[in-house]
Amino acid sequence: MQFAGKTVIITGAGKGIGRACARIMAERGAQVIALSRTASDLESLQAEIGGRSIVVDLAEPAATRAAMKEAGTADFLINSAGTNVLETSFDMTEAGYEAVMGINLRAALITCQEFGRARVAAGGSGAIVNITSIAGHRGFPEHLCYAASKAGLEGATRVLAKEFGPHGIRVNAVAPTITLTELALKAWRDPAKSEPMMARHPIGRFAEVDDVARTIAMLLSSDTEMVTGTVLTVDGGFLAT
Repeated sequence: MQFAGKTVIITGAGKGIGRACARIMAERGAQVIALSRTASDLESLQAEIGGRSIVVDLAEPAATRAAMKEAGTADFLINSAGTNVLETSFDMTEAGYEAVMGINLRAALITCQEFGRARVAAGGSGAIVNITSIAGHRGFPEHLCYAASKAGLEGATRVLAKEFGPHGIRVNAVAPTITLTELALKAWRDPAKSEPMMARHPIGRFAEVDDVARTIAMLLSSDTEMVTGTVLTVDGGFLAT
């Protein structure tokens, strides 16, 4: 119960890594405030772990700010909400760009900003973990905007760590390899594409959502009080090869 008495806001909590984070943080004592655009996902999560739920479309900046204000002051923030539109560099559309950058980058910056403001008003301290991707480190076909959004979030994480640090707020990111969520299964369902990629992982498999969620819980814990401004890869050794 290492997070007993603590509150965590989790975006994208209805599915995938965000939902795994919600379960693990609740199991370890935290009160979870879950944000998602799908009400049915939040209802089933709340039935499973309790806590609070806020339905919000993070593609809308004003709605994102309103949801963070409704969530109130929390001890931790996990930015898990993400999307992808599979388009090549030749076929990129304005709609695809707006969809990916709006949720993956702009929404995360807004939630970090609102979280930081609330924490400073409450006297400081707290921690944020942003979820990025190895796509921000390696080039994958049809991931142009996705890669740009994740690399951008890593750069922003370092700036946030520098500016929030004097207030006792730590900001880190995790960069997972392919993690077996609905989004990843859509992008990597073709064995001709996935098998050569898996072979580049020394551990010999892709990540499960709990692999990432446990790493995030570690970065939020008091065990990592001197860790801020870092991007921790959760990639089974992919970037080492």
